[in-house]
Amino acid sequence: MNFEQTLYLALTTDDINIKEDLTNKCFSYCSENILQIPSDFVPVIFDKPSYFNKCNIVDPKALPKRNHLETTEGLATLIHAITHIEYSAIDLALDAVYRFYDMPLQFKLDWLEVAIEEIMHFKMLNAILEELGHQYGDFDVHQGYFDISRQTDKSVLERMAVVPRYYEASGLDVNPQIMIKLDNKRKIPIVKKIIDALHVILEEEISHVGKGDRWFKFLCDKNKINHDIYFDILDKFELIKKHRPHINVEARKKAGFTCSEIKQLGAKECN
Repeated sequence: MNFEQTLYLALTTDDINIKEDLTNKCFSYCSENILQIPSDFVPVIFDKPSYFNKCNIVDPKALPKRNHLETTEGLATLIHAITHIEYSAIDLALDAVYRFYDMPLQFKLDWLEVAIEEIMHFKMLNAILEELGHQYGDFDVHQGYFDISRQTDKSVLERMAVVPRYYEASGLDVNPQIMIKLDNKRKIPIVKKIIDALHVILEEEISHVGKGDRWFKFLCDKNKINHDIYFDILDKFELIKKHRPHINVEARKKAGFTCSEIKQLGAKECN
């Protein structure tokens, strides 16, 4: 199997079933082989995300507000936004394997495993979206996660700091707040499905952030860099001031964050 070409095809297709099949093939291949990337291999710099032809991409400020959760349309808007995050996370995980090809084999296995789980999340949410009378692509999306992949495509350390340790970790904070907003409607079958799906995603995202945490620290230690460079990287990408009002302390601790880091991110207490 041409691993790099198969991974490229997985990254560029917008057909979730093809993406899943190719990702599984890459994972199986990595599990059974010692990869030898050709010395002349140069990863492609993508100029548009794989969902370019499936979704209408707009400026984030132009997106509809995710409120009116008492209506079917309001729920669909919310679920579509989360579904888009999960789709973007698939490609971010695949891109980490494709782009940072000189990282250890375990790095590739970790992020292929993440991609497989993100595909499962996407399918689970898209099924709910279909129950609400919609499908992925029916609402406008932004390409912020694709942009951040482009901005971190030269540094695996920055990629690990910004994607799993900032954006995915922020999801650990936001997810429970969405569940709280929906909780008083959980007797409605579709709302209960949404809450159950968010529970599954939250638990699995902890392990995804944990993988990013381990590889971030691995790279710091390998290059004799203090782990506090994390905040310098956030500052570089103008993320340092974007603290969450609700920090999920326990989830972040499970994912590898120290209490010192968690407090710097805005938590009032961490023990």
